[in-house]
Amino acid sequence: MKLSRTALLLTLTCLTIALAALSLIVGKVWLGFDFWFASPASPQHTIFLELRLPRALLGIIVGAALGLSGAALQGYLRNPLADPGVVGISAMAALGAVASIYFDYAGDAPWALPMAAVVGAGIGVALLFAFAGVTASTVTFILSGIILSALATAGTALLLSLSPSPWTASEIIHWLMGALTDRSFDELHFAAPLILGGAVVVLACRHSLDALTLGESGARSLGIDLNRTQWQIAIGVGLAVGASVAVTGVIGFVGLIVPHLIRPFVGSQPSALLIPSALGGAVLVLAGDIGVRLLPGGSELNLGVAMSFIGAPFFLALLMTLRRKLT
Repeated sequence: MKLSRTALLLTLTCLTIALAALSLIVGKVWLGFDFWFASPASPQHTIFLELRLPRALLGIIVGAALGLSGAALQGYLRNPLADPGVVGISAMAALGAVASIYFDYAGDAPWALPMAAVVGAGIGVALLFAFAGVTASTVTFILSGIILSALATAGTALLLSLSPSPWTASEIIHWLMGALTDRSFDELHFAAPLILGGAVVVLACRHSLDALTLGESGARSLGIDLNRTQWQIAIGVGLAVGASVAVTGVIGFVGLIVPHLIRPFVGSQPSALLIPSALGGAVLVLAGDIGVRLLPGGSELNLGVAMSFIGAPFFLALLMTLRRKLT
């Protein structure tokens, strides 16, 4: 069932706003209606301004970055299994962030961690394209992603095993599990410009992605510079995913799930999928973050763990569907 672009964008925007408002309210401490009439010096105002508001805003921009990146990779590679987490880009970004923690660059310069994550993600995208190639089959692409993810995981495990202090090891584990917990406006200020810049670069490739649905030869006949497009995707996805991982750790499967949920409503044209996938990613991350806060128990489940529980069965179902189509 296809919806008009305006109706879909309006629906997703309203869902994002509603979930963001709900994210400001729910948690171990619920902010009721009386909160709006409480003193500005009350603990509820501190919770709202220093914990809930930056957490909700980060959920929106990180979800949008992951959803947009997944749609861009699926469109560029013409591969429904492409996703920053599945193919190892998020793992490479995490490796960059972990390396900055291990070598204590993050402690000396606050901008070192997000920059290291962005560089790691960019290197990951470049290596993925180098391993698989733009015309790779699904099997070749997934195997390339597995290789990249294994390399990043091995590097991260090495740094973890050699960590000089329990604090360093704890920080590394924290980035690997992924969460929006205890984030502040500092993380928002770091991530927002990089994610916005990455999104602009990716959106600038939308017409090239449409042309690539005709194949490489067809795209070249329309005047598309495939080498330039490849580097634009690498830079855009690297910026968006790297900045997201830098402030939240690895939150996987968002970029895989969202485009598949949006595609039945807008069709398979890549350019039509980009912005709705960004909004859909914001909706999914906000919903997941609200869900982990509502789970019973004294400690909060990490969002990255929860998304893995959702994404792994979805990935399996997608693989089974593709297998039936090939047989």
